[in-house]
Amino acid sequence: MVTLRRTVGSFDIISFTIMLILCGIGLSFVWSATYTLEIPYSLFFKKQTFGIISGITLYLAISTIDFRNLMRQGYFLYFCTIIILLFTLIKGSIGMGAQRWINLGIIKFQPSELTKLFLPAFITYYLFTQQENFMYKFKDFIFILGALFISALLILKQPDLGTALILLISGAITLWLAGISRTFFLCIGLAGIIGAPIMWHFLKPYQRQRVTVFLGQGDAHKERYQIEQAKIAIGSGGLTGKGFLQGTQNKLLFLPESRTDFIFAVVCEEIGFLGALIILSCYLFLFLRFITAINRLASPFSQLFAYGLLIHVMVSTLVNIGMVIGILPIVGIPLPFMSYGISNLWITFVSLGAIQSILKGRAYLVE
Repeated sequence: MVTLRRTVGSFDIISFTIMLILCGIGLSFVWSATYTLEIPYSLFFKKQTFGIISGITLYLAISTIDFRNLMRQGYFLYFCTIIILLFTLIKGSIGMGAQRWINLGIIKFQPSELTKLFLPAFITYYLFTQQENFMYKFKDFIFILGALFISALLILKQPDLGTALILLISGAITLWLAGISRTFFLCIGLAGIIGAPIMWHFLKPYQRQRVTVFLGQGDAHKERYQIEQAKIAIGSGGLTGKGFLQGTQNKLLFLPESRTDFIFAVVCEEIGFLGALIILSCYLFLFLRFITAINRLASPFSQLFAYGLLIHVMVSTLVNIGMVIGILPIVGIPLPFMSYGISNLWITFVSLGAIQSILKGRAYLVE
């Protein structure tokens, strides 16, 4: 018989340790990707170190807050994030042809990352205020879909296709878990197929190029250069790799974005297939551990909130690794805990810290 047990949960030191291991490995390869004899410890390495330390602090702080307060505050902060996205389009810092950042002095923060953090709270709290029996009709999702569409549109205008896709995919999965009709997804899929030729014309030239490169077109020394160099790095690493700091694709600057989106290629080149397999195993174990714990929660709203926070981290991991090895188009998604980027680090730590808060001291289903 299934009964309900209310318990004060302990801090999950195992998942926390896995996160620290991934951060340690990531920091090591950010160092490797930016290391030179003249400047052994680059500014990127120092900023990443700061990001990890501050991220851990945020994780521990968030894990002590009642998740109901996090959910309620996150709902209202989602609207604030939309306003910040509008501000970014007007006064944001420009870099690499995009206007995605707000300059905070020593670092630049990417506000679009906040949407991934606050969207689960927005969805869960809104549905909770509609009715508490977790039985919804399509009309209950219209307001959520509108807010999601506006957020994605503002992010696309920066332009940041990768973050917009992560937001839309994460939002769609969360809404599916909330019970939105499968007919909705069929209609969206059909509309996507019919409207693909029209949407193609709204893509930026570099975004179209990424699609055509994924489909096998382009010159290996021009359009396909980035993905070809990543494949060379991965393949040349072999079983055990060339050794730490010994990756030629990385050190000779053949591999673009080696410290950020393509950090996994640096990993494969320097520690090989076995090293990459260990890292993938860490991610798999971390996600399965969270999923197992979330499934034992009694409240469907707690489950929905926790899954929403976890989904964007899982999707980002899958998309990043998929694009690096060439089975997905390049969309500029960092690898959680490992790629250089303080904004992404903070959002990942806070998201998992909020899950830790949900799992501590709440009602569980037990056999």
